[in-house]
Amino acid sequence: MQWVDGAWRPLQRPPGSWQRRPYSSLQERPPMQPRTRADLARSLYDALSAGDRKNLDQLLHPDFVGEIAEGMPFDIGGKHEGAAAMRRNGWGGIARHFEARAEPDNFLEVDVDRLVVTGRYRGRGRSGGALDAAFAHILTFDGERISALRQYTDTARWRDAARTSGVVQLDIVEGIATLRLNRPEQGNAINEAMASELNAAVKAIADASGVRAIVIAGSGANFTVGGDVALFAGTEPDKLPGRLRTMIDGYHLAIERLTSVDAPVVAAVRGAAAGGGLGLLYAADIVVAAHDARFALGYAALGLTSDGGNTWFLPRMVGMRRAQELFLLNRRLTADEALAYGIVTRVVSDGEVEDEAYGIARKLASGPTKAFGATRRLLRQSFETGLTEQLGDECESIVVSARTDDAREGVAAFADKRRPHFRGL
Repeated sequence: MQWVDGAWRPLQRPPGSWQRRPYSSLQERPPMQPRTRADLARSLYDALSAGDRKNLDQLLHPDFVGEIAEGMPFDIGGKHEGAAAMRRNGWGGIARHFEARAEPDNFLEVDVDRLVVTGRYRGRGRSGGALDAAFAHILTFDGERISALRQYTDTARWRDAARTSGVVQLDIVEGIATLRLNRPEQGNAINEAMASELNAAVKAIADASGVRAIVIAGSGANFTVGGDVALFAGTEPDKLPGRLRTMIDGYHLAIERLTSVDAPVVAAVRGAAAGGGLGLLYAADIVVAAHDARFALGYAALGLTSDGGNTWFLPRMVGMRRAQELFLLNRRLTADEALAYGIVTRVVSDGEVEDEAYGIARKLASGPTKAFGATRRLLRQSFETGLTEQLGDECESIVVSARTDDAREGVAAFADKRRPHFRGL
């Protein structure tokens, strides 16, 4: 329209001017160009950077296989068969321990179904080390889907970036491993670095030979106040869910590993033991608490649900009614109440907690470690299996343990009426 002689009138186009002409048929539409392999590769890196699960599922072939370079820290390297395994243990393992992204620079087609992508990983380890490492990825395609990815990278730079900040201290002396939470000024609050280092430390214990007992303790006045609420409060609200997921994924792996190792676990608790930090007590077999210890969940006050295995372990440990009270009314327990509830094993004076814990650990470390490990697993699974299945597992387990050196020593010592000398073998 145009304003002419005091009124709006239709716009007059000059002869031959362009006008939109509708397509007469689908055949007249310009054909859509198929995406190139470079386009698909760029989409992969964009989806990984954004955490776009839906787009990843569309890009990856159902039989996708990922290979992460051997030598990567935290046991991330190796073959991951299936898209789900790669998301969880390959890319997921990287995300749990690093804040990093792949920045591709060059895309080179090497044959009809393979593409080489080179670039750099940039970011940092969650414990604080800077990451700048070159990479080469070989992508294999099946049509417009990616069926394989093989990664080559400077793994030494990844290991440097993964160096710990000391918020979890690990010492192994005479068969006893000590895991010490070490953020005393923050009440040993769990942040991303602590979750990552704890997971790495537990893996190191699982991989080490000769560990026969584990002690978990905290530096300073508290065991742990749970999640780092000050950190959460300082995080942009839209970024908090992702930050929680990353932190809790690593922490939960640590708890799982603690429950699966052969070496029995003893926890020494002073001051506060709260929130997700209670998961470390559930993973322990013996919990020694000081008279000044206090126990609480605290999630209701934050408007959050639980982590650390609280909803799984606590009802089994204290009963459903007590668990409901602790969750919904946010009730705090004294050490004596926690003892009555079955959350702790024994209560001692404040200055004797670690001495008592190490005394128990030394006794456990002199026991039949493999039999202890099998017993730990049988007890955990007993809440989930039927009697017939549990009886079968007990039979199989005792047959396996009878083949150990410690079993032969135990039987011989009983016959000889002497104390056995177990070696954990």
